[in-house]
Amino acid sequence: MSDPDSFVRAQTRILAPSLVPEIRLHLADRMTPIWRATQTELDGMGVPPPYWAFAWPGGQALARHLLDHPDIVASRRVLDFAAGSGLGAIAAARAGAAGIVANDTDPIAAAAIALNAALNQVKIEVERGDLVGAESIPFDVVLAGDVCYERPMAERAFAWFQALSRRGMLVLMGDPGRDYLPQSCLAELARYRVPTSTDLEDSEERQAIVWRVTG
Repeated sequence: MSDPDSFVRAQTRILAPSLVPEIRLHLADRMTPIWRATQTELDGMGVPPPYWAFAWPGGQALARHLLDHPDIVASRRVLDFAAGSGLGAIAAARAGAAGIVANDTDPIAAAAIALNAALNQVKIEVERGDLVGAESIPFDVVLAGDVCYERPMAERAFAWFQALSRRGMLVLMGDPGRDYLPQSCLAELARYRVPTSTDLEDSEERQAIVWRVTG
């Protein structure tokens, strides 16, 4: 795609996620084309699934927790893994993190993150490489909002999160009860009720939990 920025602007509206109204994002809703597009149409455009275009409940819970408890990331280096819209990274910046990197392998997500950072007047570096398995990364805190939607992704990422935790890194996950969330090595920090759309979720509200990954 020649111009991801223009694509993001054309396919979204500027909206505030329900649980974090302090933050505005380029998001899809029923009024925007990408909401109505089928996977066949997206494939025809050469566009991967637009996970970046939605504020998923696990990511909203994690962002809310950071905004309510800024001491978690204040003056610390933060990685927002599989960042999507960059919501977690933006919340970390608002909470006073010293340096924030939002990582996503999707080039359109990278464009959305940059646009959303500018919209919220925060400084975020965007990283597009596949970081899973990296043994040495320069961060104090790793954020992962709603990443357990597929088994391969969940298993691969969680093994890495545990390794990072054993090295002394704080790894936080936000999850609304996805099928592939691991059942051990997690310590609950908080619960939030997140209003959702039945077009995306199986109910009008999901309970999302913020977890700390243990080694």
